[in-house]
Amino acid sequence: MKDIPVFTTENGAASLFLREIPYRSRAHIKIQSSEDPLALLDECISFCKMCGAEWIDAAGDPALEKFPLITSLMIMQRDREGIAESDAALFPVTEETLSRWLDIYNDRMKDVPNAAYMSRKDGEDLLKSGDGYFIHRNGELLGIGKAKEDYLDTVISVVPGAGQTVVQALCSLLTEDIVRLMVADANLRAVRLYERMGFVEVKEVSRWYRVL
Repeated sequence: MKDIPVFTTENGAASLFLREIPYRSRAHIKIQSSEDPLALLDECISFCKMCGAEWIDAAGDPALEKFPLITSLMIMQRDREGIAESDAALFPVTEETLSRWLDIYNDRMKDVPNAAYMSRKDGEDLLKSGDGYFIHRNGELLGIGKAKEDYLDTVISVVPGAGQTVVQALCSLLTEDIVRLMVADANLRAVRLYERMGFVEVKEVSRWYRVL
C-alpha cells in the first residue's frame, strides 16, 4: 500500500502514510493546511479506516492537542570530536544479509513510537544507498545501524548495554563535524543514552497524537 503525499478535500490538505497498514494496521496523518483541521482530520481518519487502519496518529496542527499525546520527535546533536573510538567492526549490509538486517530492525522498532516498518523495497533502497551496517565485536553481533555524512538514521543494539558502542562505531563513518539524530521522546532508553553521550536537543520536529 502506497502513501498519499497530498490528500485533498474541501477542508484542506494532508499527507497520509498508509504503508504500514498491511504490516501493523497503522496509519499516520500529517495535516498540511486547513481552515477546519478537525473536519479534515475526520475525513482522513475515515479514509485510513477504509484502507484497514486500526491505529491512527496525527500531527501538524494545534487542534490535535485535544487528543492524547503519543510522542514528540526531536533532533539531538553534538560535536563529532570527542566521541570515543570503538573497537567494534562494521560490516555493510549485502544482498545476502539484507533479510536479517530488516528482521532485526522491524522486531526491535515495532514498539517504538513513530518508527516506520521497513519493507523489502526499503531494503533495496538501503542496498543502493550503502549506508546500512552490522556492528560486531569479536564475532558477536552488537547491533545494526544506518549512518551517513552527519546523520545517525538508525541505531539499534541487540545486546544489553551495547548501545553506546553501536553509536560510537557508526559515528566513525561520519564525515561532518556535527553528529545529528532524530529520536522520539517517548523512547526513554534511547534519549537517556544520547544524553549520557553528550547529545542535546536542538529542535522539536513534530508532535504526534493518537486519533484512533
